Amino acid sequence: MTAPDASTLLAVLEATWPAHARRRQGPWTLRDGRGGGKRASAATAAAPVCAADLPDAEAAMRTGGAAPLFMIHEGAEALDALLAGAGYEVIDPVVIYAAPLQALAMDAPSPTASFHIWEPLAIQREIWAEGGIGPARVAVMERVQGDKTALFGRKAGRAAAAGFAAIEGNTAMVHALEVRPDFRRQGVARALMLEAARWAMGRGARHLAVVCTEGNIGARGLYASLGLQTAGRYHYRQHPSGAATP
Repeated sequence: MTAPDASTLLAVLEATWPAHARRRQGPWTLRDGRGGGKRASAATAAAPVCAADLPDAEAAMRTGGAAPLFMIHEGAEALDALLAGAGYEVIDPVVIYAAPLQALAMDAPSPTASFHIWEPLAIQREIWAEGGIGPARVAVMERVQGDKTALFGRKAGRAAAAGFAAIEGNTAMVHALEVRPDFRRQGVARALMLEAARWAMGRGARHLAVVCTEGNIGARGLYASLGLQTAGRYHYRQHPSGAATP
């Protein structure tokens, strides 16, 4: 069994970390993330675009109170070149990892290391907030439709980590994996990834996926050690002027 392709995983990403609202305007898909992060806020091209189309997207995003931000996935090289020519810079290159659940290197579960629950407990929200995952991003989790769960990890009897997982189609995707500094590099993130895998198997999913920035070497090493493989990449482009007024 092979992992889903990049286009399928991008659809899973959108369904499991959704914008507050999205709409089509000309060739663009515009998103209102309501503080839910770049993946819930970036515009994408739903059809071929040219330089004359760019001002409309920029104006629409600024009218909504956001800096123009575009997500560039594989196959959108023409848009990437257009934005580069307009002075937009690459930010946050991202790697998509995925694997069939049956292919993962599964450790024997510890009865106290991790569990899952929905809705999130106060301590899970606290851990997320410590890592910069505040109420606006928790709101993204809350608006996900379908199967979802909040992951919780312990170490030495102490609250150590939190995460979120949701299923779209037959693929479960992990988001918002946050480990408290005192517990990093101690197997806590691995325990939560495997908790997500066991939960997903119980819900009938066939694949597990996760995304992380290229620069997150520790996370990338973890995902590779579990048997997850690179299944796609994307990045964002933002103008150096940032949130300039319209």
